[in-house]
Amino acid sequence: ETTPFYPRSPYAAAKLYAYWITVNYREAYGIFGSNGILFNHESPRRGETFVTRKITRAASRISLGLQDKLYLGNMDAKRDWGYAPDYVKAMWLMLQQEEPGDFVIATGETHTVREFVELSFKEAGIDIHWSGTSVEEKGINSKTGKIVVEADPDYFRPTEVELLLGDPTKARDKLGWQPEVKFKELVEIMMKADLEAAKYEKYKKQYNG
Repeated sequence: ETTPFYPRSPYAAAKLYAYWITVNYREAYGIFGSNGILFNHESPRRGETFVTRKITRAASRISLGLQDKLYLGNMDAKRDWGYAPDYVKAMWLMLQQEEPGDFVIATGETHTVREFVELSFKEAGIDIHWSGTSVEEKGINSKTGKIVVEADPDYFRPTEVELLLGDPTKARDKLGWQPEVKFKELVEIMMKADLEAAKYEKYKKQYNG
């Protein structure tokens, strides 16, 4: 909560404005305004263009022959990924307090995009081994030798945030909150949903043309 902010995108700058206007109105007018400083929180409802859903959807479709390859940016980027319903519970708990406050909501763990890819494909029955680095990096199906993941320079951000890691100690101590779903289970939940969706997509193509 006391770490200096350093927004690296227009979206992040807008969130920082929302944070400070909440603090300003709380201090000036006594409104019950709390800030949840939420680190990445995911679920099967995540939009398909976000990296987590992009990965789980592609892994599912590739495993069923509906897609050939997944293109990604910086696979060394590290994120603190949690499960969205856990974070909604934290927000609710913040609103049940006698006094408003600001809380970091995070898992306290960080994982690379590469780890997310490996676990996702593993859930789809595909083991990945890697070749190359940076824009030359490729993920290869260990069984078939086929390239199924490839770095694309267009997806590398000009102002990349290499590491995001939150400390949820205050939320744990004051709200009694802690994440229930760990990283591996989060990937499993998302993969289960996307595998079902991919199977239905394949069924429709087979029987409906």
